[in-house]
Amino acid sequence: MKKIGVGIQLYTLRDDCARDFKGTIEAVSRMGYEGVELAGNPGLPASEVKKMLADNNLKVAGNHSPIDDLQNRLNQVIDYNLEAGNRRIVCPWLPEEFQKKGADGCREAARILDEVGARLKEKGFSLSYHNHSFEFNGKEDGKYYLDILFETASPDHLKSELDTYWVQHGGCDPVQYILNYSGRIELLHIKDMLNDANRSFAEIGAGILHWEGIFQAASQAGIDWYLVEQDVCPGPPIESARKSLEFLREQGLV
Repeated sequence: MKKIGVGIQLYTLRDDCARDFKGTIEAVSRMGYEGVELAGNPGLPASEVKKMLADNNLKVAGNHSPIDDLQNRLNQVIDYNLEAGNRRIVCPWLPEEFQKKGADGCREAARILDEVGARLKEKGFSLSYHNHSFEFNGKEDGKYYLDILFETASPDHLKSELDTYWVQHGGCDPVQYILNYSGRIELLHIKDMLNDANRSFAEIGAGILHWEGIFQAASQAGIDWYLVEQDVCPGPPIESARKSLEFLREQGLV
């Protein structure tokens, strides 16, 4: 059974990165993370990003790129990520123009992403789609919008970056969705949810998600990376990142 890497989506540390990208990368490395997922271009040349990560023994697990960039500026996306040493591109969300159309919007987006994914594959990249919970807001013919999106695009051209929190937020079971998309998930966003009225974000292990089942399913599904992400933190995000990593270490995953 292959070792699944443990990284962090830098959106978690977006304010720290904006103040001091190099210092944040060094802190992530000292904690014991094995890699990072970029939240787009951090405002630095790709060569500098690549060197900072290499100097701190961190791998780049992926990079988020909006659908507009994928459609209209794909060559720039390819050039930047080639130079940064990244080969996994992720569409992080769908704008309202797609969301408001429900199933039809997901089909429309899937056709765009399928075409982009085919072009990226020719260049040695993979393309994934990162879900939120709107994809579970409705069904057509008994299928959630997320399933319609992935049915419309070829598995060869579009992978899944499944987000455990947002699957739970949408009223579905993250464990079952990991198994449903076994072999198609390269990157798994792991984040927890408090049992409160707001369904607040939480450090891994501090909430209600069934982590034993999630990790067991992930080990069967061919996933390459666990990526810690916490959209909102109760205190300094760097401390939330540390707590989540400690939980993963206690589970023997680091």
